Parts: sequence; structure tokens; C-alpha cells
Amino acid sequence: MEKIIKGKAFVLGDNIDTDQIIPAEHLVYSLTDPGELKNYGKYALSGVPLGGAGLPNGGTSFVDEGNYESKFNIIIGGANFGCGSSREHAPFALQVAGAKVIVAESYARIFFRNSVDGGFVIPFDTPQKLNDKIKTGDELEIDLAANKLKNYTSEEEYQLNPLGDILPIIEAGNIFEYARQNNMI
Repeated sequence: MEKIIKGKAFVLGDNIDTDQIIPAEHLVYSLTDPGELKNYGKYALSGVPLGGAGLPNGGTSFVDEGNYESKFNIIIGGANFGCGSSREHAPFALQVAGAKVIVAESYARIFFRNSVDGGFVIPFDTPQKLNDKIKTGDELEIDLAANKLKNYTSEEEYQLNPLGDILPIIEAGNIFEYARQNNMI
């Protein structure tokens, strides 16, 4: 597992719900057919209105037209990220699109657990609001061991809340691998 994750930021607002992360009309694709599975990446965050309140930095799409993966691998969100329905497809779609880490002020509990348990994305939370300090396209580095986010574009550094008890699950890859490694199953 990578201990340092570098990439471009994609900044979102508060209350990004699972219908915005992967709209219901795109839940028809097979999770086992590789040709269909990539559509989860193609439509990740397609429910967020461009230029709306969900995108404080303007009308940049998470996944460019005609692509299945995003050029952004770090998502910066506000409060209550992943609210709405409990669909596991939401963090899965972000992973398929290439997202590795989400840094948000707070999460809906079920989204947070689905992210960790499935090993889809790493959900860091922050002691302060960052989606008003970081801009879409900023070059970032997240140090998992030090719980720090460095913005190379603005030369700012931010402390993240420690991953705590979920870190061993993330390091194992998902909840089932963690359970196997610890002789729980």
C-alpha cells in the first residue's frame, strides 16, 4: 500500500450525496464484466451539476467526456460527504474512476464504512474545512503515516485526523482481507 499519495485535487462542496456520486440510472452495469464495469468510472460524480453549489471551483468535470478515468485522484469535499442512500456503488465508482483518497470535513457514516470495508478509497477527515482553501487542479501530496496534506500549488500544509482503527483494514486492502490476516475467518 502506498504511504504517500500524490495527485491532482478535485474539489466539491458540502452534502455531496450518493446520487450525485453515481446516479441511479447508471447502476445497471455489471460489476463483474470488465467492459461494463468501467462505466462506473465514466459516470462517477456525473450527478454533480457543473458550476453549481457542489463545485465551488467552477465547471470542471471529474471525468472528461469519452473517458472512463479521471485525471484527479484526490477528492476534497466539505461536510456530510456521501450522504443519501447506502449504495456501495458510490465509493466503488470513485475507485474505478481512479480516486484513491477523499479528504472531507465529515462523512455520512455508511459511505465512510463502505469506503473502508470494500477497500475502495481512503476516507480522511479533517479538523478544519479545506474545500475553501484548495482548488480543483492543485497538486497535492497526502502522507498516510504523518496524517498530512501538502498543497504544492499554494505551498500550504494541513493536518488530517488520524485514520485510527481503520488503518489496518485499509492496509490489508478491505475488511475481508483484514479478517483473513487476523484469523477471524
